[in-house]
Amino acid sequence: MKTCRYASPLPLYVAVVTLAVTTTGNAQAQDQGSTHSATTIEEVIVSARRRDESLNEVPVAVTALGADQLNSLQLYAVKDVAAYSPGININSDSVGRAFISIRGVGTTLIDTVQPGVGIFIDGIYQPNTSYLHSPLLDVARVEVLRGPQGTLFGNNTLGGAVNVITREPGQEFEGSASASYAGPDDFSSASLSIGGPLITDVLLARVGAAFHSHDGFMENELAGGEGNPLDQDSANATVIYTPGENTKFKLNLRYDEVEGGSTPYRWVDGPEDYRYSALSNINSIATYTYESADISGEFEIPSLDTTATVTAAYYRREMDGKTDGDYGPVDFVRRQGDSLLETSTLEFRFDTQWSEETSTLVGVFLNDSSSEATTLTTIVPIGITVPSVAESESDAIGVFANVFYNLSDSLELSAGIRYDRQELDALSASTADKYKANEWQPRVSLTKFWNDGFMTYASVARGFRSGGQNGPGAPNLIYDGDSVWTYEVGSKSQHLDESLAVNLAVFYNDYSDFIGQNAIAPNQDIPDSFVTIDLNAGDVETYGLEAEAHYTPSDRWQFDASLTLLHARITDDSQFEQTTGFSLPTDKILFVPDWNYYLAGNYILPVGSDTLTFNLSVTAKGEREGSSLSETFSPTLEAYYLLDSFIAYRHRGFELALFGKNILDEEYFESYIDQSLLQRAGLPAPLVSSLGIPGNKGRYGIRVKWEF
Repeated sequence: MKTCRYASPLPLYVAVVTLAVTTTGNAQAQDQGSTHSATTIEEVIVSARRRDESLNEVPVAVTALGADQLNSLQLYAVKDVAAYSPGININSDSVGRAFISIRGVGTTLIDTVQPGVGIFIDGIYQPNTSYLHSPLLDVARVEVLRGPQGTLFGNNTLGGAVNVITREPGQEFEGSASASYAGPDDFSSASLSIGGPLITDVLLARVGAAFHSHDGFMENELAGGEGNPLDQDSANATVIYTPGENTKFKLNLRYDEVEGGSTPYRWVDGPEDYRYSALSNINSIATYTYESADISGEFEIPSLDTTATVTAAYYRREMDGKTDGDYGPVDFVRRQGDSLLETSTLEFRFDTQWSEETSTLVGVFLNDSSSEATTLTTIVPIGITVPSVAESESDAIGVFANVFYNLSDSLELSAGIRYDRQELDALSASTADKYKANEWQPRVSLTKFWNDGFMTYASVARGFRSGGQNGPGAPNLIYDGDSVWTYEVGSKSQHLDESLAVNLAVFYNDYSDFIGQNAIAPNQDIPDSFVTIDLNAGDVETYGLEAEAHYTPSDRWQFDASLTLLHARITDDSQFEQTTGFSLPTDKILFVPDWNYYLAGNYILPVGSDTLTFNLSVTAKGEREGSSLSETFSPTLEAYYLLDSFIAYRHRGFELALFGKNILDEEYFESYIDQSLLQRAGLPAPLVSSLGIPGNKGRYGIRVKWEF
């Protein structure tokens, strides 16, 4: 039975009392000697429409987390931002992949399917959900854009996009160093970055390095050692060259090595069995190495009132890993493998101001990607090893245009469209046909500025994600892409002398050819055998409400809150049944809750010229459906509430903090698979069990940071 259960409203009560939501970065910037009058919330600049704009004026539902917030919240990977933004849901069962969706759209449950939520670093597309595990090193902010972003960001953003904006070097030398340590799982991290001018006003540079490590909370009692550890090493460098007032070049170099658990499931008795011990024959561990380089040129053309931007990028990801294929104490199946993914992109953008009322953004995007993977599956009792090789090549081109037209001083119309063409050739697939897609992604929005502190918008957009190919024996050698039409109205407002900001959005999604969980189907080439396939499940309808609020009633108090209410249901699963021969056990989207919220509050106490900040926050997520291939049973995962806190002392550029994450030791599942998976895989009864990965227990530690 669960030992720390919140059937009572305790977390909500605690959070409401504190009015909850974290903005430590703003707190540290306050004037310590000011009175207790309301404090204006600082303006946030975002690039949600591929140009810098105020968050309060852009007609897109977007959340931005700045560098100070990322630091105070102890966020180390891109995936960690999900708890602090409405609408987005991220779970992970491996260091090499994550389950991500926004508003129930774009769900990605397997790494052979392209993400339905786009992942970007400085606006450059990352082709796999494994990048969600990339460390947050030298990051200026993370933007979460909700709703289809295909018109300006491209294919595979039907749910939305996560854009990581890195910090650029400035005209003065500056840097920061930080370190953290926490227990009980030997959690440690450190980072160092420094930047400034090499040639004043002409050549700027910034370099950074970081490491992060923890043992995790899972122990393998059979093989020994940690079942789900994590080790990260990262380095990056940015160089900006400005030869003239109208020309700017930027070079980014990045290296990340991430080692950790690779589907480290353990046998469990049901969705309330939160055991942290495993009985597997090996520890399932994988290492991912990322290397990337991108260069961009920005050219101002005053005679045309145009900014032209050219960006070229190269990314390489290597993987090497091993897993216990049966996840239990009987040494029956083991797997080991390696893979390589290489991606090159090229983009041209032209941002033109035609008049005071009219501007346009047009561009061309090209992408070339190739991957290869080798897997060795060993049936241990009979000593047979079966190799498999998968290779694929993908080419894509996109052309887009967007017009921004001010109908009046207070009314803006934005209309855009994008054409995408993609070809995918999976060389291991037993079909001569390539997967091909030719898709249009339009977007129209109308924005009304009622006054300086209140705007409303309405938008209609279509998003698309590419499909792909399955291997030999699959009943569906090609599966289609999925698409969504989204209808949204929203508002952004400031109140109480701009000390309170409230953002609201209501949306409806008509989601077709949904690519959901993969499945096991009869092998068409080998009788009495099965094959794992990716497939279209059917149609989905989602609608809901998102709300964010940020309130600074005085220079001592700061509160934030976010709420998501979501109804996401499969309305027609006939495609799934036609392909597999059985139906889904639930109409819910896996791992997507009907509600979640985040509440937090800061109290900033002046201590002479220094400050002492007290923070308390709660993150809550409703019931979710775990994975199941049964026709009659779907496991329901319990709602959970995570209480976090920190106390931070700041003296000029130095900060010392004590922090706790999940301080009440709430138990929950990060991922869960019903026993029907192993049953359909044909394993004998002694090898069949439900599988789970529990979430992190309580963690308590100390953090120091020095900015210079």
